[in-house]
Amino acid sequence: MVKLTKIYTRKGDDGTTGLGSGGRVRKDDPRVAGYGEVDEANSAIGVAIVECERGAPPAPAHLRIAAELRRIQNDLFDVGADLCVPITGKEESKSRLRVAPEQTARLEGLIDTFNADLPVLNSFVLPGGSPAAAALHVARAVVRRAERNVVSLHAADPKATSTETVRYLNRLSDLLFVLARTVNGGGSGDVLWKPGANR
Repeated sequence: MVKLTKIYTRKGDDGTTGLGSGGRVRKDDPRVAGYGEVDEANSAIGVAIVECERGAPPAPAHLRIAAELRRIQNDLFDVGADLCVPITGKEESKSRLRVAPEQTARLEGLIDTFNADLPVLNSFVLPGGSPAAAALHVARAVVRRAERNVVSLHAADPKATSTETVRYLNRLSDLLFVLARTVNGGGSGDVLWKPGANR
């Protein structure tokens, strides 16, 4: 269990930070960039939760989505924990917290469930519509950026980086897209791209 008693330590004043394995790296290390972006994505999802819970009372579907997003926030801490501890060749099974395929599969199940009632798209969706949808689109874009950073980390250090973290983030961005359409009146409030409309 994590126990935080002191918020500042001054150890990072030299531009380094501690990994979960005990080693220290520069704060602009690809591994730190990877889990740092995951943290930013988690914060964006927190804003989306607040937007989903607005209303008097909030729509039941929005409350269900907020509950799912809270579970995902916990998963994203798992992703960060996975990324901040490089995999070693001698790592024993379940000795470290690693993202499990079941967590990614759960996202796939949510995508299938929420997407089942949405109308087929004939164009790309512009971020917007309702405040909750706009917040979910921002979260989706931040998750995509996190995914790109983790892909770069995996390319730079493949043996020490879990591929399941990449898969999880990839599915999560897809889910956030589907949820944005769901809170946009089940897709009826989607703002569609009109190619060349302003030429």
